[in-house]
Parts: sequence; structure tokens; C-alpha cells
Amino acid sequence: MNKYLEKINTPEDIKKMDEKALAELAAELRTYVLEVVSQNGGHLASNLGVVELTLALHKVFDTSKDRVVWDVGHQTYIHKILTGRRDAFKTLRQSQGLSGFPKREESIHDAYDTGHSSTSISAALGFAKARDLKGEDHRVVAVIGDGSMTGGEAFEALNLAASLNTDLLVILNDNHMSIAQNIGGMAEYLNRIRTSAIYNRSKLGVRRTLKKIPFFGESLVKGIERLKEGIKLIMIPGVVFSELGFSYYGPVDGHDLKALTETLQKIKDMEGPVLLHVLTRKGKGYLPAQKDACTYHGIAPFDLETGKVSTTAVKPPTYTKVFSETMIRLAEADPRILAITAAMSDGTGLGEFSKRFPDRFFDVGIAEQTAVTLGTALALSGFRPVVSVYSTFLQRAYDQMIQDTAIQNAPVVFALDRAGLVGEDGPTHHGAFDLSYLRSIPGMAVMVPRDEQTLQSMLAAAIQHESGPSAIRYPRGKTRGLGLNAAILPLEWGKGEILRHGQEALVLAVGPLIDEALEASDRLSEEGIRLGVADAMFVKPLDEAMILALCQQYPLIVTLEENAIAGGFGAAVLELLAAHPEIQGGRIYNIGLPDRFVSQGTQKKLLEDLGLDGQGIARTISDLLRRNE
Repeated sequence: MNKYLEKINTPEDIKKMDEKALAELAAELRTYVLEVVSQNGGHLASNLGVVELTLALHKVFDTSKDRVVWDVGHQTYIHKILTGRRDAFKTLRQSQGLSGFPKREESIHDAYDTGHSSTSISAALGFAKARDLKGEDHRVVAVIGDGSMTGGEAFEALNLAASLNTDLLVILNDNHMSIAQNIGGMAEYLNRIRTSAIYNRSKLGVRRTLKKIPFFGESLVKGIERLKEGIKLIMIPGVVFSELGFSYYGPVDGHDLKALTETLQKIKDMEGPVLLHVLTRKGKGYLPAQKDACTYHGIAPFDLETGKVSTTAVKPPTYTKVFSETMIRLAEADPRILAITAAMSDGTGLGEFSKRFPDRFFDVGIAEQTAVTLGTALALSGFRPVVSVYSTFLQRAYDQMIQDTAIQNAPVVFALDRAGLVGEDGPTHHGAFDLSYLRSIPGMAVMVPRDEQTLQSMLAAAIQHESGPSAIRYPRGKTRGLGLNAAILPLEWGKGEILRHGQEALVLAVGPLIDEALEASDRLSEEGIRLGVADAMFVKPLDEAMILALCQQYPLIVTLEENAIAGGFGAAVLELLAAHPEIQGGRIYNIGLPDRFVSQGTQKKLLEDLGLDGQGIARTISDLLRRNE
């Protein structure tokens, strides 16, 4: 029975609570988050780590008017519960339910929609300057993790903050506890001895004695001063922020509600940019998450007692796992192969590669732009770098793919995980645009495997491809269960494959939606409609000969892709036909993701809702054929 949680309907309800009551509420919040996430899946460790910080923020600030921008936003579960969404929290990450990230449409307490990292300080600066220009007086806060601080945009915003002459609070949520505690302890020690009268007298005496040494005295004093400043820069947290114009405070224990609240009260009205350094522990309060914060960062539904993800049977490997094993096998035979990722070594399946080939693995942090440019230079030096990034995150490095990689025709391989609909993480994480943004880059080859075996063959082909960059996009989730190839042979470059012949219509598809097209073919055969199915395999270069021949053969061609229709695979087919007016073919109809951002839900449910499952495809084709009768 919750003593306090059931009484919290708005943030105002916690402002009158004392320290003891808040501590009990913190425990109840952790329990509630664990219950819901164990059922729905989600980002667990990060949310358990910010319970006290979130309570302190709502104790001190008024988020109905003060702007609090959460970097990434995957740590806002407590914030959602405290801001009128306690009961709705049970629908977290479900279709028509609460988003796993801040959403302005959900609540006035969500100041900014987020989902990608390193944006909070830039956004907060925008809110702060808007406040100044409008003559308002509310406060603006950015909450950013130490991981997000590795992103370039965070540094850009830090650099800009002082020059904008505006009031802003940045809270650095540092959850690398072993490092942070060491640095904090050293900082306190140095501060104590630096302010000690004995220390200052001793320092003055040493300086006078050294200066008396003939010839070298002055040089020794200057050298020691330089050494002292160097040690200060390395050992004392906050020096870098102070040099950038921030007033630095901390580190503060992020699980000490009293210390957090008192510190926030003291600094909330300070002028200029202020940075508060807070130390937290990911997974706080749940031992499995504390021991393995990486696994519990984003986790599927799990057993709350054991902490284990529920499995009912042996399942086929995921596409990520197949990529991982294929990379290792290819790298064993080819020492030129390198792997690069942006703070996603486990998420992209490169964890095992990093152990097997530590000198050939590079994790650049949350810095996708650096990943692409680093890979380009390595490729130009004779290596075969494979840059493995989630589809939605590679968008951040579009300029580098053009300016660095493509213009120099560097043979970089881009492995795009989580392409298409990823499910419960929603619109910020769906890989909905990669075919469109990749296809527009001159010289970029783009491949889409329909199963694990074609993924293996495509990766081998891409690594062997000498004349320019190439990209392979594959989905989140399990493969078809065909097993892996005993020998990994590259597929024929630029060639598609006809999988099933038909007569009335043909689906020309790329990727795992081939399975849905085959199901549609089976369904339509019951109506007497013979639907052919072909796998283009390459979005660029297209198998022009195969596609033009099919367009002449079938009265209806339906393109199918798990990508935005605008600029995607279907658009490429239409452009091909426009360039060949002599082809007297049938109608072309494009099926893909709609011209809107798709919300969260299971992958299966989203495909059904969008008409991209077998039944929906069959229904669309049946309707198209009837219209033409």
C-alpha cells in the first residue's frame, strides 16, 4: 500500500512534504517504476537513478511555468508520474499510451520533446533568451547526463552560454560513480588544504626559499606554478566549466534529497550560467540494475524477482546478433576490417568484436559526426571501417557522409541497425528516413537484406566494394531463423531476385517486409489473384533490367518498403520509369510509411495499423485491382 504516491496528483502536492515523507515517496516511486517497466519494458536504470533529483527539482521549481529540458528524455518516468500522469503511467510505451520520452502534447510540464542526446543546453538557451526578449521572469533548467556531454552539440552550447548573457541552470547528472567519487574526494581535499592557513604560509615559505637558489630559482617557481595549474585542470571538477563562464557548484550527492534541495534553493536565482554537478547511480534501489546498468538501460519486460528477461522458447537470433557474428568471422580473415560505433557497442552488437579485436575497435562516444569522419580517414588509409549506428542516430552525421565520405569516394561501410519501425520507443527512434537520405548521396550504395543470410552476403559484398561508400540497413528484432551461411559469399552487386511469379500484380519490395508480401500473395491466391513477389535487394544501384522487365510484364506493380515514401525505394522506381518513357508498363503504386511521425507501439501492431502486414497489403492490392476493372 502506497502511503504517499496515491496522494500525488500535481507537483504542488510534494512542495509541502517534509524530508522524511519525501524519502518514503522516493521508495514508493522506485517500486512503481519497477512494476510498470517489468511489464512494459523501457529505460529502467536511468530512471531509478534520478528519483531524488526529480523530486528536488519539483520541490524547488514550478514546471508549469519554469522550463526544464531533459536531455534525451529517457529518464523522465518519475517526472511524468509527479505531473498528473501517475495512473496513465501503466500505459507507458504502449499504443495510444504514454510516450517513454517527454511530449508537450501530454502535459504542460513537458517543455520540450526529446529523444536524441546532447540537445538540452541548446534548447534551454533558446528558452532563456525567449524569456529575456519577452520580459518574463521564469527559470530555465537543462538536465544532461555525462554521456550526453560527449556530444558535440553540448560543447557548442556550453561555449555559447556565457556570451548570451542570460540566466540558465545546467544540471550535470554524473552517474559514473567510481570516477566521479574519486574526483570529488580529491577536490574536497585540495580545497581544504588550499584554504588552510598553514598551507598558505608553507607555500609562501617554499616560494621564497626556491627563489634564493642561484640561476634556477625563478624558473623552478614558474615551473611549479604551471604544474599546479595542470594538476588543477585534471583533478578539480568544474575548472573547465568555470573557464567557459559558468559558476560551478558540486559535486553533490544526487541521492541526498536534503542536500539537493538546499543547493537548488541557493542557486536557482543566481545570475548568468550556472552548472550544478550531481552524482547519481544508475539502477539505484534495484540490485540487478545497479550491477548491470548497461543491460537495464533499455530492457524488455522482465521478471521482477529474478531480473531476467522472460523467454518462452529458443528464438532465432536478432539481426544485430547476426551482424555481430558476421563481423567477427570476416575480420578474422581480413585484417583491414575495423569497427566504429558511437556509444552503442552493445546496442549495435560490437561488444564481442571489441573484445576479440580491441585494437581494431573504436567507440567515439555520442559523436556520430566523428564516427563518420574518423571512418573516412581510416578508409582512405587502406582500411575497411564499418560504422555501425542506429538508423535514427546516423541522421546526425548527414553532412559528414556527404562532405567527408562521399566527395572523397571513401569505401566506408555503414551498418544501420534499428532501421524501419523500432516499436515502443516511438517517433524519435524509428528508422524511417535512411533510404531517403542515403539514396540522395552520390556514389552511396544502399542495400536492404530480407533475412540473416542476405545480411551476411551484403556485408561481405560491401567490404569488398572498392569504389565508394555503401550502406546496409536492417531492422530491430529477430531474423527468419534460416541459420547462418557456412561460407560467407558476397552477393552479386546491384542484382535483385524474383521470388514468386504471378500474373495480375507484383510486389517489388526490399527488406523483411518480403515476408509480409509473400503472406499477401498467399491470401490473394484464395481470391484467384496471382501476386508475384520480387526482392530488389539494392535500393541503389537499382537492378534496372529486372525492374523494367517486370514493369512491362505486370499490369500493376506495388513497391513496398519500411521507410518514408518520400524519396525512398518506391520513388527510385518511379524515377527509373520516368527516365525510360519507352517502357509501356502498368500502374505503379507505392506502399510505405506515411507522411507523418509514427507513434509508439509494438512492431506488429504498428505494421497492422499502417497496413504494412500481409493482410493490409493484400487488402490494398485487391482494392487497386478492383478500381481498374
